[in-house]
Amino acid sequence: MDKQTKIQEVTGINDRFEKAKSLIFADYRGLKVAEMTDLRDKLRESESSMKVVKNRLVKLVLKERGLDNLNEFFVDPTAIASTEADPAAPAKILVEFAKKCGALQIKAGFMDGALLTKAQIEYLATLPSKDELLAKALSSMNAPATNFAMVLAAIPRQLVTVIDAIRKQKEESQ
Repeated sequence: MDKQTKIQEVTGINDRFEKAKSLIFADYRGLKVAEMTDLRDKLRESESSMKVVKNRLVKLVLKERGLDNLNEFFVDPTAIASTEADPAAPAKILVEFAKKCGALQIKAGFMDGALLTKAQIEYLATLPSKDELLAKALSSMNAPATNFAMVLAAIPRQLVTVIDAIRKQKEESQ
C-alpha cells in the first residue's frame, strides 16, 4: 500500500469515527465470501456499513483521537460496522448474524464517546428501534386526546338513549 493510499484510508477511518453514531468492532475470520456479502447487504438496508480495516491504520486514528484504550480490540483481523442513522441498527444485525453464524465474533463497540462491551452491544440489540420508540411516544401522546374525544362523544349518545327511553315510556303509558 503506497503512502497516498494509506493517507486516504486513515482519513476515511477518521471520518467514520467522527460521523458515526455507533461503531462495532468484529472479528470476521472464518466468514465465507457469501456470508460477508449477505451481512453487508443487511447492514446496507439499515443505512449501516461494514469495512475491513488495517489494524495499524486504525491505531493511528485512535492515537490521534485520544482513544488509545480501544487499541486492544485491533489485534486480529477486524471489521468496523457503523451507522450515521439508528445507533442500534448495526448492533441488532451483527448480534443476530453472530447467533446464526458462529464465525463472526463481536469484540466491542464505541458510541457517544464511550466504550461498549460485548454484553452492552447485545443489550443494545434488544432495544426497540428509533422508529418504534417514536411510534410509542406518539401513541402515548395521542391517547389522552382520543380518550377525551370518546368521552365527549359518549355524552350526546347517552342523552339520546335517555330521551329515547322517556319517549318509549310515554308511548307505553298512553
